[in-house]
Amino acid sequence: MDIQEYIESGILEQYALGELSEAERAAVEAQAAAHPEIAQELDQVQQALGFYAQAHAETPPAAMRERVLSGWQAAIRTEAQKAPQNNSTAAPAAPAEPVVRQMTPLEPETVTTASGSAFRWMLAASVALLLASGFANFVLYTRWRDAAADLAIARTEQSRTASVMQASERMLAVRQQELEVLRSDEFRTVALAGTAAAPSASARVLYNPKTKAVYLDVRKLPVPPSGKQYQLWALDNGKPVDAGVLAAATTAGDSLQQMKDIASAQAFAMTVEPVGGSVNPTLSTLTVIGNI
Repeated sequence: MDIQEYIESGILEQYALGELSEAERAAVEAQAAAHPEIAQELDQVQQALGFYAQAHAETPPAAMRERVLSGWQAAIRTEAQKAPQNNSTAAPAAPAEPVVRQMTPLEPETVTTASGSAFRWMLAASVALLLASGFANFVLYTRWRDAAADLAIARTEQSRTASVMQASERMLAVRQQELEVLRSDEFRTVALAGTAAAPSASARVLYNPKTKAVYLDVRKLPVPPSGKQYQLWALDNGKPVDAGVLAAATTAGDSLQQMKDIASAQAFAMTVEPVGGSVNPTLSTLTVIGNI
């Protein structure tokens, strides 16, 4: 299994968000237990999402609790004031004696009514707070999920950018090598001119007699027929020696191609052969030739 591909698939973010089934979660946990890289990445994803949740948590206003309690108490007082009161009248006494009135307690029905109203108001306030909390949690969860999606996209883009950079670095290294070959005094340049089959064709061979290295630089070649490609030959005392077939990019003149090493040669030539090359050159398709 490609661990890096598994990490970049986004399944770790889905695990952290709780979007996987029990079987899928068990599979992720098994992979994390088997591969420390996956376990470390999963831990980082969970920490990142936790930090995000803390950063975007919404705390209810500090005055909300006081408003709820004040409203509850006001409702109780209002209901108590509206309730009827039955006061008993005191019997007349001697003028010299003070009048004493006994306060009649609220009837049970009145108390029950006030308490029920307060309970209903408190229940409504609790439901409102619950709904507000649910909405805040929904917003937080949405932001959390979006953050996980953004994180997965960022990882994919990072991987793609890294691949592009690696390809660019490889291409730069190839171009640097080609430049060194073109500037080296150890390579002898052999011009290959077109034949009667292709008068405008042109190419050149860079040959290092010391290291036996051979490079081919195409200036202009006709496009080969379907199922055919060019093959380079070194002529050593009149005997053709296979120097390799040309890549499509080399045929188009887009790059300098390193061919097979040649121990000894007095000339180079190119013919059109079946894809993969031939053991012996097809002389009727001779396209360019040149002497050292």
